[in-house]
Amino acid sequence: MSDWDKFYKRADKLLDHLEKILPATQPEPDWQTAIAFRWRRQGNSGFIQPVTQPHRITLDALCGIEEQKQRIDQNTRQFVQGFSANNVLLTGARGTGKSSLIKALLNKYAQDGLRLIEVEKHHLVDLHDIVEKIYQRPEHFILFCDDLSFETDEPGYKALKVVLDGSIATVSDNVLIYATSNRRHMVPEFMRDNLDTKHIGDEVHPSEAIEEKISLSERFGLWVSFYPFDQDEYLDIVRYWLTYFGIPEMTALARTEALQWSIERGSRSGRVAWQFARDLAGRQRRLTANPINE
Repeated sequence: MSDWDKFYKRADKLLDHLEKILPATQPEPDWQTAIAFRWRRQGNSGFIQPVTQPHRITLDALCGIEEQKQRIDQNTRQFVQGFSANNVLLTGARGTGKSSLIKALLNKYAQDGLRLIEVEKHHLVDLHDIVEKIYQRPEHFILFCDDLSFETDEPGYKALKVVLDGSIATVSDNVLIYATSNRRHMVPEFMRDNLDTKHIGDEVHPSEAIEEKISLSERFGLWVSFYPFDQDEYLDIVRYWLTYFGIPEMTALARTEALQWSIERGSRSGRVAWQFARDLAGRQRRLTANPINE
């Protein structure tokens, strides 16, 4: 075998190896056939992937959060109509409809050009790359960051702060960030953070550690809080979902079971109400379909 043949053979092996390492070229997403997308990473690059079966929940299905719906709906309407609007932070009790509200607004305004791109926490460092891919598009985009919580030294924490407010490059007018968190400031707060708080006269000056932890949430222009439901609100949500699943009336037995269901789970949330209604509807349909075997 000549030296050239050896060279070609080694080059072929090298190319085969590179093809396995390098990410495949991803096509440009079709912004007209999908309304929801995800940011995905492959190797050292990322791409926007359409969601084939997005959640089709509507605003009417979200009970007990009328004020929160009104505030975020107004902000989103301004955004899709081309007026100024704010990045939104939704915080509070779990299962109260924070994420579902964002999905419902997407469904409401999709025909007006609203699109949603879900970005996982460990991909927040790619926010600038995502914005670069969409800033010239005619659609309006919500970058959706769900259930965020950080340690202060996480790269995603710093990347989100910079994109929200602090970069030399401004974020495009067709992009907003909607984030949900169970924590108001998204960063754990410890007793030791308060030890350096200073009292000067009648004024309280928080420590630098506390100032750093609230600096991220302050960059969101609109804060919306969600609260646990009381018993009556929880039962109203149960009634809605029972009707949705084809059960027109909540009997006394169903009411008792719904309350027991919430006690077992330690929560009277909208999610728990939906899970109970789904379970009850399934049990009733199974009894109807197999009356002899029960």
